[in-house]
Formats: sequence, C-alpha cells, structure tokens
Amino acid sequence: MIDISTILPVDENSVKQAVNAIRAEVEAQGLPDRNKLIEILNYVDITTLEGSDNADRVEQLCEKALSLPEMGEGIKGVAAVCIYPPFVSFVKEMVEGTKIKVASVAGAFPSGQLPIHLKCAEVEYVVEQGADEVDMVISRGTFLEGDFGQVFDEIAMIKEACGDAHLKVILETGELGSLTNIKSASMLPIAAGADFIKTSTGKIQPAATPEAAWVMLNCIKDHYTKTGKKVGFKPAGGISSPMEAVLYTKLVETVLGPEWLNNKLFRIGASRLVDRLIEKIV
Repeated sequence: MIDISTILPVDENSVKQAVNAIRAEVEAQGLPDRNKLIEILNYVDITTLEGSDNADRVEQLCEKALSLPEMGEGIKGVAAVCIYPPFVSFVKEMVEGTKIKVASVAGAFPSGQLPIHLKCAEVEYVVEQGADEVDMVISRGTFLEGDFGQVFDEIAMIKEACGDAHLKVILETGELGSLTNIKSASMLPIAAGADFIKTSTGKIQPAATPEAAWVMLNCIKDHYTKTGKKVGFKPAGGISSPMEAVLYTKLVETVLGPEWLNNKLFRIGASRLVDRLIEKIV
C-alpha cells in the first residue's frame, strides 16, 4: 500500500502547457502515414457497452473485428473486443484462432457500487467464461472519502480473482475532481498490481482528457523508473477521431517512449474510431 500523503500535488498549469505543446506538434504534423494509422488501429479495444446490447449486436461487432484485416494489405486489426459479462463465452468462440483478445468489464461496472465479494465473483465468472482481460472500475465514492486503503485492497483482491487474465483498472477521471486526485488514484492500482490503468468508463463527461492522460502516464513512468515494471495505459471514452487517437499515441511516446507503443502496453477504448481509421487507411 502506497502512502498517499507523500504524493506531491500536481501543477495543473504545467500539465496544460505540456499537453498544449504536444497538441500543437500533432496538429502541425497532421495525420501520419498509412502504416502508423494501421498501428493505431491495432491498439484499439473495439467496444460495445450499452444496456441494449444483445447477441446480434455483439455478433456484428465481432464480425467487424474479424473482417478488418481483409480490408487492405498490412491491416492487423484491433487488439480486443470489449463487452459485458453475458457475452464473453460467445465472443471467445467467435475470435478463437485469432490474435484478438476477449475483454470484459466486471466488478460492478460502471458504478463500482457492490460489496467486494460480489465484485470478485463477477470477475471470477468472466475469467471462467474465457475473458483474457478484465476492465474494472475503482470505488470512486470510497476514494473521495479518503479511504485509500479500501480502494487498494479491493484492487488487489480483484487482481487475485483475475488469475492469469490481465487487469485494467478504470479510474473514472471525470469524477475525481482534480489532477492531484487523478495522480493519487493512479498510484493505487499501480501499487496493487494492475496490468493497465484506464481513464474512463465512457459513461460520464468528461471522459478521457489529454491532461488526465499526462498525469497517469507520468505515474507509470515514475513506477517504471523505481521498479523496472511496465504498466500499460488505456484512454477510453469519447475518442472518436483519428487525430484524437494520434494525440494520445504521441502523449504515450513522449512520456514513456516508443517501447510502450504496442498493444501489450497501450490500448484505446473506442467504437466509432475504428470506422474512421479504416476510412483513412483504405
């Protein structure tokens, strides 16, 4: 358990300046070449997380994911399909034999408002159904009350429940109130053994922001400098244009270096983004 009281506050003006400088660089360069866009597509977790999801919609999503490499030379497709728990075994069967991972939200997504034993039970269920990756969300109310120990313990217990599945921990940065809180909330899952930290559920506004990403990426960098352990990063929520995806890719490259630019350490949670990337690629 990390001592949150030792975490220094974030200088929000400095973060905005750093992000604005990178945004200006990205805008000046414009869209990258086709090969770079293909790489960005390969970072994407193509996602449907709606209350109206059903087997037909999930099947269509999987068929889209499976068809992407057929749309042009060199296209590798997406990293994962992300869905609600009832569809995990169905998606697992559909993508069997491919490199596409099955990601499921679990642990009372998107609210995080369940007792921990029920959260762990849901995580264990999706892993048994075949999920390669689990996307959980922290208990924001507990965090904002200052009970950081409970937040840490819940993440650690869910990580254990994941077994061999990778754990992505969603902070829901738009509910945390400040960049300093985002910094503190980032350090908890990193210390608790998360494989990724993720910005948002996509269910509230603001969702992903470059400023939140900058803070989270620097927490990952600090941890790597101290321990040598690489933790992944996933912005999600509202990232719908290729230029937005390029901006987040540039943020990762600037803070963490090109060795993080692969789908083992960098994902983008999106739905509309895939079609818009394909338009530019083909």
